[in-house]
Amino acid sequence: MEVKSHSIEVSGLQFSYEVNSPIFFDFNLKILPGSRCLLVGANGSGKTTLLRILAGKHMVGGRDVVRVLNCSAFHDTSLVCGGDLAYLGESWSKSVGSAGELPLQGDFSAEHMIFGVDGVDPVRRDKLIDLLDINLQWRMHKVSDGQRRRVQICMGLLHPYKVLLLDEVTVDLDVVARMDLLEFFKEECEQRGATIVYATHIFDGLETWATDLVYVQDGVLKKSEKIAELNELKHSQNLLSVVEAWLRSETKIEKKKPIKSPSPLQKSPSPFDASPFRSSRHMAYYR
Repeated sequence: MEVKSHSIEVSGLQFSYEVNSPIFFDFNLKILPGSRCLLVGANGSGKTTLLRILAGKHMVGGRDVVRVLNCSAFHDTSLVCGGDLAYLGESWSKSVGSAGELPLQGDFSAEHMIFGVDGVDPVRRDKLIDLLDINLQWRMHKVSDGQRRRVQICMGLLHPYKVLLLDEVTVDLDVVARMDLLEFFKEECEQRGATIVYATHIFDGLETWATDLVYVQDGVLKKSEKIAELNELKHSQNLLSVVEAWLRSETKIEKKKPIKSPSPLQKSPSPFDASPFRSSRHMAYYR
């Protein structure tokens, strides 16, 4: 029997922005090629950090800890530069491939932004422009958030990818645009064998779209299962109610935790704590 290699493999991941506040400790995850994987969890559970680690935006110890397409996510820059790995996040910027960060709120036309990306298949470009209903004459500093988001998504998808990481990118889209985009992603996985990891809080219609679900709670992997094998979904009408139950359960646990009193031996704040050069969650997000 042939054993499939994994598109994404995380082994014993340990990561923190601050020494005494680990986000991930001995975190393990495997995702097969062709998967449409939902990444779910409460705000602050580590979803965005995990996606950024997979995208090679944070260094972790060892080349074999986080591997994407059998390459080190951080060390093997050919992953991103070659277009095999694509990441679309919440910020108004394009950070896919080797093009770096491009502002999407200046006085540019949508045509200028989209046609400024080199090495693009014109058929794929036209399909995306039509799919996202983009008017090439839009001025980026005058359009709505939803229209600007469409241009961002279009630019990020112009080059075919093997692994696509999505962090809440459909939040500003209307229902029709979102469903059309999800159908496009489904075709990418089924026809090209692409792998998609999609972090979202909007679950409408995702029961039949996703193949896998990964649930993270405070940096801990609570579930990693095929959607078809998820017991809770067999007894519920939709995925939203299932995830809602998980998150409400988290809230009850948090309320029961005792409030810790400050230790009398706690060190007084160091002048270095306020230094602009100290790594922090806020700084690392915008780095």
